[in-house]
Amino acid sequence: MELQGPFKKIIHVDMDAFYASVEQLDDESLRGKPIAVGGSEQRGVVAAASYEARKFGVRSAMSSVLAKKKCAELIFVKPRFERYKEVSQQIRAVFLEYSDLVEPLSLDEAFIDVTVNKKNMESANDIAKEIRAKIFERTGLTASAGISINKFTAKIASDINKPNGQKTIHPSQVLDFLEKLPIRKFFGVGEATAKKMNAWGIFNGRDLKQHTLPFLNQNFGKSGAHFYNIVRGIQHSTVKPDRVRKSVGAERTFEQNITSESFMLEKLNDIGIELEKRLIKSKNKGKTVTVKIKFSDFTTQTRSKTVNHFLQLKADFFPIIEELLYQEEIKKSVRLLGITISNLDHEEEQQSESIQLKFAFYR
Repeated sequence: MELQGPFKKIIHVDMDAFYASVEQLDDESLRGKPIAVGGSEQRGVVAAASYEARKFGVRSAMSSVLAKKKCAELIFVKPRFERYKEVSQQIRAVFLEYSDLVEPLSLDEAFIDVTVNKKNMESANDIAKEIRAKIFERTGLTASAGISINKFTAKIASDINKPNGQKTIHPSQVLDFLEKLPIRKFFGVGEATAKKMNAWGIFNGRDLKQHTLPFLNQNFGKSGAHFYNIVRGIQHSTVKPDRVRKSVGAERTFEQNITSESFMLEKLNDIGIELEKRLIKSKNKGKTVTVKIKFSDFTTQTRSKTVNHFLQLKADFFPIIEELLYQEEIKKSVRLLGITISNLDHEEEQQSESIQLKFAFYR
């Protein structure tokens, strides 16, 4: 069985070990060596790891202490986000040469809808090759790409031939590809959902496809329809060039664990000052304040409060921070504190129907 068109042509471009690759690009002494961008060797979390470090099992979001245990020769590098933003803008400029429908997911990855493109090229596979070549020519960095009929399949495909490769999932291959896909790879399937699905005998797309929509709705709530559609290659999410930001936050990991609530409040004050700067710079304000507390045993707790007016200045949101901090006694030492403002003041998103045409994905 094949999907019936017309089909979109979606490319997902993902830079290879972006932060680490930028550091190795700018500093020749780091090239070919295992490096981790992020916190110090004693504290913090790995934001990105070079491929040399990944061979030892070092991964992003891993504690620096564990990363060092896995790779004794690991070199820690402080992140330079202004530099990463600068390179990201160069990469974004390449995307825009082919289409205005570019949806950035972060500094190092984006979706591009090339169904109708500025170069009038028929093959999305050829477009992806050109984009990757131009990125390398202008920045010296490699990128990987996935090409398919929707965002989900394209994103999964971009990981298949990493680093510095690409994979096209042609419309005729999509259903077979999704049936073989491990259930943990599907959007919306976290650890808890995966365990629940496994208990029902669902381990891959083929297993998922055996269950009816009523069954999925009954057992997985609002996500049921999503799971039912996505495994059948149905995804209506369009590439949105003006992706709405959902929150603005700031956090800090401490060199030593802290136990005093008054000391925590002092640290939160510093974080609040930084958050106010980010809110003003990004022209955002929101109604929901969340305090994130990560304890020394790496467990995390969040405390939130929503008010009926928008907040942007520290003088307005910090009294809520104090209230949240003291609403429950903190009995363990703390290694990280963060503040997030969400429920932002966005106008309702205007959506327009996109044109769907049938094209050759590759030759």
